[in-house]
Amino acid sequence: MKRILDIVFSFIILLFFLPLGIIISIFILFESKGGVFYLQHRVGRYGKEFRIYKFRTMRKNADSAGKLTVGMHDPRITTIGYFLRKFKLDEFPQFLNVLKGEMSVVGPRPEVKEYVDLYSESQREILNVRPGITDLASLEYFEENELLGRSSDPQKTYIEEIMPAKILLNKKYSENPSLLHDLKIIWATFKRILK
Repeated sequence: MKRILDIVFSFIILLFFLPLGIIISIFILFESKGGVFYLQHRVGRYGKEFRIYKFRTMRKNADSAGKLTVGMHDPRITTIGYFLRKFKLDEFPQFLNVLKGEMSVVGPRPEVKEYVDLYSESQREILNVRPGITDLASLEYFEENELLGRSSDPQKTYIEEIMPAKILLNKKYSENPSLLHDLKIIWATFKRILK
């Protein structure tokens, strides 16, 4: 049932989002070189890697300065990128990942291998669940970039504080998955974006 919801929901979202997606793509291409989409390898279900789709919000080769985004005023972020990130519009292409079966609408956010390699055996249990676009941790750490921006050592803060807390929330979700729970998380995410 969850997979059917994923396919139907993603198809509807992508269909209605298409006109806005075209406009966003034009702005991205107009502002800086590097293409419309940002593709990054993430670790999915059972540890299998896949490429996640996002609208590009940073300048070309921004990854060379680190994978963490430190605050919304990170100099690598483009003007249109700031707008996309603020309203989470850069995440919409991930509905393509959902249609491909690599992600779900609701599930633990997929992490890069660099951080998954730091997981304990217990923490790796969240890899048994298909990763998602939104989850409890995304709601709890909606302003994660700002938290990292205020840290004197963002990498350490993420690894030692934020990442373990997010994993605990993801484990809580994986212990009690249900269609109703997913719908509540989707609705809470929608309200949080509007707010």
